[in-house]
Amino acid sequence: MPCDQTQNQLHGYLDGELDALGAANFEKHLETCPDCKQSLSAEQSLHRSIQQAGLYERAPESLRRNLIGNLAARSEVKPFPAPRVSSWRWLAAAAVLLLTVLVGWQQLQRPRGLRGAQFMAASLVDAHLRSLQPGHLTDVESTDQHTVKPWFDGRIDFAPPVRDFASDGFPLLGGRLDVAGGRTVAALVYARRKHIINVFVEKAQPESNWNGAGESQGYHWLAWQQDGFSICAVSDVAATDLEQLRKLISEN
Repeated sequence: MPCDQTQNQLHGYLDGELDALGAANFEKHLETCPDCKQSLSAEQSLHRSIQQAGLYERAPESLRRNLIGNLAARSEVKPFPAPRVSSWRWLAAAAVLLLTVLVGWQQLQRPRGLRGAQFMAASLVDAHLRSLQPGHLTDVESTDQHTVKPWFDGRIDFAPPVRDFASDGFPLLGGRLDVAGGRTVAALVYARRKHIINVFVEKAQPESNWNGAGESQGYHWLAWQQDGFSICAVSDVAATDLEQLRKLISEN
């Protein structure tokens, strides 16, 4: 008989709908439940296959020319006859199809890595916003890196690079577990003057691409790869402040 956890929590875990504690508990459950572990592996394999399939096809240039030609030919008819309902429907359908083709073409011109980074950044900005709610910022509150780093032991399968940069204007406030892109990540919390910076860390995944920088919902994000980790800092501070913190983390 399938495990109840498979039905109740598996898809929520994959879709990033569980809170940090729920995700951590499910991952702990996976260690002793071969049914859930097998189901999760199958679902993740399916997700990767869909992502890697490249289910995008560029419309042939001939289709674009034909559509534009048909529209132009109709617009040049003199005198223009009283339109029938079916003609207008055809024109509307053609216009929608042309717009879809052009938008799809523009999307395909963007580097896939950039789209992946922006998708992950949007998820991390959402996590940053959740953390600003009362009682959600830290699971372990401490300015001592030797207190924060051991707290993650046994809760995640990697040791995030925890440092205190108070002397450089980025004091450590604590850490917590969070969820982004359907995976549990470590969140290190820093202050910059009166602002909060969340630094999200996970083991670098083969399909992950956190490299980049940008802005989402009014918050800056800066993502990079370092020592086998994917790291992303999110805050409403200036982008130059995030770059300064990145250098401090990279040099220590």
